[in-house]
Amino acid sequence: MPLSYQDALGYMYNHLPMFHRVGSAAYKNNLDNTFAIDRLLNHPHWSFKSIHIAGTNGKGSVSHSIASILQQAGYKTGLYTSPHLKDFRERIKINGKKVSKKYVTEFISQYQKDFEIIKPSFFEMTVGMAFQYFKEKKVDIAIIETGLGGRLDSTNIIQPLVSVITNISKDHVTLLGNDLVSIAGEKAGIIKNNTPVVIGKSQPEVSSIFIDKAKVCSAPIFFSDQNFCLKSINKQDSAFAVYEGNTLVFKKVCPQLKGIYQQENILTVLQTVKLLQKAKFNIRKKDIKAGIEKVVDNTGLYGRWQVIHKKPLIIADTGHNEAGISFVLKQINSLSYQKLHFVLGMVNDKDVTKILSMLPKNAEYYFCKANIPRGMQADTLAQEANIFNLRGKVYGSVRKALNAAKKQALTNDLIFVGGSTFTVAEII
Repeated sequence: MPLSYQDALGYMYNHLPMFHRVGSAAYKNNLDNTFAIDRLLNHPHWSFKSIHIAGTNGKGSVSHSIASILQQAGYKTGLYTSPHLKDFRERIKINGKKVSKKYVTEFISQYQKDFEIIKPSFFEMTVGMAFQYFKEKKVDIAIIETGLGGRLDSTNIIQPLVSVITNISKDHVTLLGNDLVSIAGEKAGIIKNNTPVVIGKSQPEVSSIFIDKAKVCSAPIFFSDQNFCLKSINKQDSAFAVYEGNTLVFKKVCPQLKGIYQQENILTVLQTVKLLQKAKFNIRKKDIKAGIEKVVDNTGLYGRWQVIHKKPLIIADTGHNEAGISFVLKQINSLSYQKLHFVLGMVNDKDVTKILSMLPKNAEYYFCKANIPRGMQADTLAQEANIFNLRGKVYGSVRKALNAAKKQALTNDLIFVGGSTFTVAEII
C-alpha cells in the first residue's frame, strides 16, 4: 500500500529526532549523517548556486527578504528555512510556493529504508530533501538558512556565493556555548574560503572572531551597518530612506515587515544583494524596493510583528530570546494603548528567568503551553513569572489563553502573543 502524506509526516515526526519538538536529544555534534545522505542523493547541492545564512536573530526575515528580491528580479529562487509554523512544507519553497505533498511523500517512500540505516535526525533528512528538490526543479539560486549554530549545521556542506551572519546573542547556550564569543565561533563556521561574508551587526565583543576567521579563509568581509543606513521618514507605515555611505539610494521604502528590528535585517539584505549584483545577478533598484515591500506576499513569511486584529490590536511575534524580546518590548513601548494583555508560552529547555525579568510588570498575563513536547507547562511558567511580579492566570492551550484575553480586552487595549515560535504558530 503506497504511503500517504500523513504517513510520511508521521514517519518524519515519530521516527526521526526533531530538535524543535524534543530539544537537544536531536542535536548531532558532527556532520556524518549529513554526508551520508549527501552521498545517497549524489550531492544535489552541487547543482545549484546558494546563499548561506546564519545568526541568532533575523535569519528567517533576511532569508525571505533576499528570496523576495531575487523573485522580483525574475530568478527561480529556492528557499529553505526552519522551523515551520503551520505546515512542514513551509520549510521548502520555490518562488514562494511550498513543496508539494506528493514530492514529500515520494521522497520518504524512496529513501525510508536508507534512513533506517543512516538514522538521521529530522533536520538532517529535511536538508537532504530540500537540496534534492532544488536540484530536480533546477532553481537558479537557493537561500539556505542554518537550523542551529553554523559549524556543525547540516546545511554547512554547501559552497555559497555569499555567507551571511546576521547577529550574535545568547540562545541555545547549552549547545553553542554560554558566552557571545563561543556562539560567534560556531556561527563563524559557515565562513568559506574565498567567499565573501556579510556580517549584519557590528558587535565589538565578537567582530574580531569574524575578522580573524575571514582572514584565515581569504574571505572578503563586509559589515552591513558600516556601509548602509536607514533614516526613518514615516513611523506610521515604518517607511525609511536608504543611504549607502552618504549617497541616497532609495527616497522611500515601505517595508511589509513592520517590526523595528527589521531595519537591522534590511541593512544585511542590502549588503548581500550588492554582492550578488557584483556576481553578475541582474537585480535592479526597483527589484530591491519591491522585494522589501512585498516579502510576505512573495514568500509567505508570517509571525514577524504580525497584526492579527485591529480593535483591540492583536500582535504576534516569534521573538524568543533576550535580544528578540528586547526588540519586541521596545516596539510595544512605542505604541499607544490603554492596557497590555500578554499571552505567553515558552519552551522548557531554556533559562527563562532573564526574559521574564525583562517583561512589563503592569501587564495582565495569560500563561499557556504550546502543544509540543518542549513546551513549558503553563503552571510552571506562571510560578517562574510570579517571582518577577508578573501576574495572570493559567490556561489549557494557547487558543484558550488568547480567547480569554479577547474577552478581557477593551477596544483600545493591546494583546500581544509570543514567547516562542510555537506559541505564535497556534494562533496565526
